[in-house]
Amino acid sequence: MKTKKGVLAICILIPLAVGALSSLLTKDSMAEFELLNKPLLSPPGWLFPVVWTILFVLMGIASYLIYRQGTEDPQVRQALVIYGIQLLFNFFWPIFFFRFGWYLFSFFWLVILWVLILVMISKFRKIDETAAKLLVPYLLWVTFAAYLNFGVFLMN
Repeated sequence: MKTKKGVLAICILIPLAVGALSSLLTKDSMAEFELLNKPLLSPPGWLFPVVWTILFVLMGIASYLIYRQGTEDPQVRQALVIYGIQLLFNFFWPIFFFRFGWYLFSFFWLVILWVLILVMISKFRKIDETAAKLLVPYLLWVTFAAYLNFGVFLMN
């Protein structure tokens, strides 16, 4: 199937914009976060935006691979709805965690996000195997983020 570069660019820009807006809304809270006790294996702060940017690009490419199958297909529509819902959960997690410091609430929010990602991967796999595989690093990173989130909750 031929790549429509404009549609691909929009699909990539959507999650990048969601991440950028969420980051903008939590930017002032990062200094406070640096002062918190963090669990073992906590990466340096500079790594988070790098990893999230890569994950958002992969997410955008995956959504494009699904979208190009045609939104007249109910499976495609359902997969894209799940994609949108998980993106919304992704948007709010940093706000709850960094801005409000709701560490336990944020952990449970992240667990819901993790489940949504798993459902999304399952829905995507039925439509396009490559799209599903592109989301595996996202699931792994959110698993690691849940470990960090819970560790911060326990230690602070």
